[in-house]
Amino acid sequence: MRRREFLAATSAAAALAACGSKAAPPLPPGIMSGASDALGHRLRKPDFPAPTETRRVAVAIVGGGIGGLSAAWKLVRSGCDDFLLLEMETEAGGNSRAGQNEVSAHPLGAHYLPLPPREARATRQLLTELGVLQGDPDAVHPVYDEKYLCHAPQERLYTGGYWQDGLWPTLGVPKTERAQYTRFQDHVAGLRRQRDPAGRRAFALPLALSGRDAELLALDRMTLRDWLLREGYTAPGLFWLADYACRDDYGTSAAQTSAWAGLHYFACRDGEGQVLTAPEGNAWLARGLARAAAGRVQQNALAFRVEQGKRESVCDVYLAAEKRSVRVVARELIWAAPLFLIPHVFVTPRPEWLAAIRGAEYAPWIVANLTLAAAPQTRAGHPLAWDNVLYDSPALGYVVATHQQLRYAPGPTVLTWYRALHEESASRQRRLLQGHAAWAEEVLADLSVPHPEIRELTTRIDIHRHAHAMIRPLPGRLWGGARQAFELDRPGIRFAHADASGLSLFEEANYRGVLAAERTLARLGVSFASSL
Repeated sequence: MRRREFLAATSAAAALAACGSKAAPPLPPGIMSGASDALGHRLRKPDFPAPTETRRVAVAIVGGGIGGLSAAWKLVRSGCDDFLLLEMETEAGGNSRAGQNEVSAHPLGAHYLPLPPREARATRQLLTELGVLQGDPDAVHPVYDEKYLCHAPQERLYTGGYWQDGLWPTLGVPKTERAQYTRFQDHVAGLRRQRDPAGRRAFALPLALSGRDAELLALDRMTLRDWLLREGYTAPGLFWLADYACRDDYGTSAAQTSAWAGLHYFACRDGEGQVLTAPEGNAWLARGLARAAAGRVQQNALAFRVEQGKRESVCDVYLAAEKRSVRVVARELIWAAPLFLIPHVFVTPRPEWLAAIRGAEYAPWIVANLTLAAAPQTRAGHPLAWDNVLYDSPALGYVVATHQQLRYAPGPTVLTWYRALHEESASRQRRLLQGHAAWAEEVLADLSVPHPEIRELTTRIDIHRHAHAMIRPLPGRLWGGARQAFELDRPGIRFAHADASGLSLFEEANYRGVLAAERTLARLGVSFASSL
């Protein structure tokens, strides 16, 4: 779109907004997409055909999200290619998949990776292999390819009718409240430096490498909101940021999130604040992992029955595209699918598994990709940041898919809007089942606050639904003992999903997948150099 056309379009939008007697334009076209609900829900009343073929492999991996792909990546790097990865969707990647239209690639879920700390060795190895981390992956401050480092401006906040840099609310905030910001930041800096007697960081990433100080682990028994009140924090801006952080990483409000998990968000990394991103979000990472498993991924494959024997596991799999079932017999099984599926699939699930799953909750997400004829304008004329957050919104704002192109001139773009359904369970389910029109209206209403012209600029809006996007770190779920049942190295089976960590983060899924693969390699007698 040329400048003259853009000005004409925005002028027309302003005139329409000023004329209250005219009806709003019709909703832009678009689709509603999501996980294969119809296929997955067949597990509730399984009526699958009997297997007509048997395949034998050394390792079967169930689930092609980041955990399963990471397990496959490690097996291949160690010279083991006798495995089969079973993925229910048409493409592996889980929450890190992406879409594409005539304007840009755009995320359907996870959209960034903060620079990983030194403890996340497997993630750093992957980034080195992909050419993004340059030089020594164990360096304190590695060098990263600027193509993937988020370009400035990185983030901004809309509050009180104005945009401000950064996400700490500062406009109109009195000095007394800003002093609380400083105290909290100093508190977090102290937690970053803290080590237990074994030399482990208080809050490490992956979380399995965190310190075991009893006082810190006790934080898992209270919410982050209650911890803030206990410590004397009262600043509304701090409470808002804590709540935003929990909704952003965990899909859960600060009043529901374990204080240990909430503080982990702020203290587990080195405080640099930089992130790696791309127009397609984290799909470039998922595809980088998937290249290692090329030729050994069975898509549209739903594992509906798993029976463990003394020497091998039998996994019955429905191939949806072929409308038939096959039997996969494996010496070792890596379960990289969400843990809540275990009671529906395993013939004899262990009692401690069922106890650990009991009480677990998952946060649904809605992701909307808006294709715009031109980027919305800011009041002061500043260019859009990559991440744009609205202070008073129940949503999490939006990211700009074309930001990494460094194209600030008017032209088509794609905005990716996020909403974690952190309400009570009944409300979450009701909202999740809303149709395309209801969600499109909600998205446009939310974004019209900072951008009154958004409806006129939007040519298409696609809604992607994640019914079980991430496990929720409610109080007691991380260090209460239940999830530890999935951390054990049992003969014949390992768990590689981020659910085993209790935190749905890329580094956690990557760690769980690599750990499961290394334990499997050891069982198979294959030598390897550890990535952990």
